[in-house]
Amino acid sequence: MNTDFENEFNALVFKTAELITGDTSPEMLEKIKIWAFFNHIHKSLPALTSHWNQTHPEGKAEVKRIFEEIRGLNQALPTNKSSQ
Repeated sequence: MNTDFENEFNALVFKTAELITGDTSPEMLEKIKIWAFFNHIHKSLPALTSHWNQTHPEGKAEVKRIFEEIRGLNQALPTNKSSQ
């Protein structure tokens, strides 16, 4: 893959993590990738995610945990507190 593209894409993931959670640790960057991918697949291919959830209950629980963590971090950001 093109190194320039990889760097630009990683910068996009970094900025997304920063804006959504305020956390840009390597672990959070991976969680943001999972969150974005699963969110997209769930919206565009709901039958696939439903099937995956049924056949991978441990994975479903982990995805749910990641979504809840990201939502919690997002809601805790100062910009979100003023709008509530």
